[in-house]
Amino acid sequence: MQYGIFVIGCPSAEPHYENSEHFTISEDNSSLDSLPCRFDISSPTVFQSASADGGSSKTPTFGNYELAGNPFTTGASVGTTCPNALRTCMNTEGEPSIRAAPDGSFYGSSENVFCVIGGQCGGTFAYKSTDGGQHFTTLPLPNSASSGRIGFSPAGGDTDIAVAPVRNMNGFFNVYVASLATSPPLANVYVSTSKDGGNSWLLNPTGASIPVDDREWIAADGADKVCVSYHAISATNDIFVTCSLNGGTTFTQTGNAFDPAHVAFLAGFNNVIGNLAIDPRNHVVYQVFSSVASAAELAQCTIFCHVHTVWVAVSTDGGLTFTDTIVYNNPNTNLDYGHQFINVSVDIAGNVYAVYSDNHNIFYSFSKTLGQTWSGPFQINKGQSKTAIFPWSSAGSDGALDVVWYGTNYFDGVNPPDNYPMTAAWKVYFSQNLIATTPGSSWSQVAASGIIHYGGVCESGVTCTGNRDLLDDFGVAASPTTGLAAIIYTSDQFVNSTAEPATRRSSTSPFCTRDTTNDIDCEHTNIAVQTGGPGVIIKTAASVLAAAPSTLSGPVLAGRDSLAVTVTPTPTDMTTRTPATGAVHSLVTRIGR
Repeated sequence: MQYGIFVIGCPSAEPHYENSEHFTISEDNSSLDSLPCRFDISSPTVFQSASADGGSSKTPTFGNYELAGNPFTTGASVGTTCPNALRTCMNTEGEPSIRAAPDGSFYGSSENVFCVIGGQCGGTFAYKSTDGGQHFTTLPLPNSASSGRIGFSPAGGDTDIAVAPVRNMNGFFNVYVASLATSPPLANVYVSTSKDGGNSWLLNPTGASIPVDDREWIAADGADKVCVSYHAISATNDIFVTCSLNGGTTFTQTGNAFDPAHVAFLAGFNNVIGNLAIDPRNHVVYQVFSSVASAAELAQCTIFCHVHTVWVAVSTDGGLTFTDTIVYNNPNTNLDYGHQFINVSVDIAGNVYAVYSDNHNIFYSFSKTLGQTWSGPFQINKGQSKTAIFPWSSAGSDGALDVVWYGTNYFDGVNPPDNYPMTAAWKVYFSQNLIATTPGSSWSQVAASGIIHYGGVCESGVTCTGNRDLLDDFGVAASPTTGLAAIIYTSDQFVNSTAEPATRRSSTSPFCTRDTTNDIDCEHTNIAVQTGGPGVIIKTAASVLAAAPSTLSGPVLAGRDSLAVTVTPTPTDMTTRTPATGAVHSLVTRIGR
């Protein structure tokens, strides 16, 4: 039987409507799940069921719903909690990001793709969940709230979000939303900071110390340190990391991610930037990117180089200086790693993971030595996801890793995703490995959404000539308290259910219709919240962790750390594991099953 979502015996003509009953067949045809016509708003059910490549009782399951952020309504949906029965959970956002706070709260952001009230295009929306992702409430808009006028936004492109790992003096975790300037375009990086849980924001329009920037990323450390990485177009596309030590009020520290030994061939518009991550326990900063492998290679290909080498820039002095190391160099110099984008994450034990796509498959490499040496690559996607792009990862306990991507069963071996036919049906895929630092270990795989797009996916940014509805990235985060995941993603499908209403300008003016499905008119941001299966957090006794000795030694770095000893690693530390690992493992209990 064909897998998918079937509507049986329901009077409504709308697919997935509230009075329908959904039957979902798993991709391996091994299970049939029946979901009731009307769901319980207080506890979202799986509206677009996850389906596994070989199901089991431990297969992760997800519930899906749309967020609120309609710029055509009074107040732009601020304060609306989703899902709800009022059909007010509709938005016009895309290219979202998500992070988890240490208390288990989730924060998300997504950029508006339409002109908002006041005549200014762009703008960033933000969301918060305090119940493990079961519901999200739309916060005051970080950029427009900062400027004092709803709908007026000086920024909004390429949004990213970060949450501090340590509480501030008022008991909150600082939340940071970064966006590119849109007026004038790419002038700088805007950073909005909330020091009260998202209730209010303060805007800094100069988050980058070097102006004229593109594709920024943001990461937080301690109570008040936040760093932004970005392409400095005016400086031959070098990747710079600029940090603030006072919660985003001023950005005064800048380091070049390209070290002196490599900058000559890594810069010069021959690199693709990935995200930025900071390990909150030792404050090591990681910046991933792809480029060429050597100066000799650059001399042969000049500016038309394939970026077939995955790199990581590592800083052990808080972002002042970096050392560049190759994660993986593919000997095939005709392929590229990037494909929106190379991703880095760090687990509780300090293991570092790099995840990357070659526009066909997704691979990961891992480092147990603070990025100095790497194992891999190992392929993650399988089964129904024959094409896998736009990876993002979220690490948990020692060796536990979640990875998401946009995937389709279509692959012809010739055409890139931009030229895929309308028969290519894209979904959000979720994969998990609880022993990812074991070479060759297996990954689970599940479709965490229904179909979110058909046909081509353009990956050329603002130069796209094909369909760019999915934009360039999305994200996943795992709750530190439960280990369960929340995924934030983009869809351009007309669904029009209670959980996923079609966006309207007003009660009588439709915006997203059946005729405009699979187009920007229906683009919106959704949540897939994990409702079952394993989590990536191993629960440990806090006293054991607090007493665990560390092999790291050296001077204290800037910022406070409530999680472990605050130290700088020495070269010897790079190849030595914490001796308390065995003791901690003997006391663990896996949760989230």
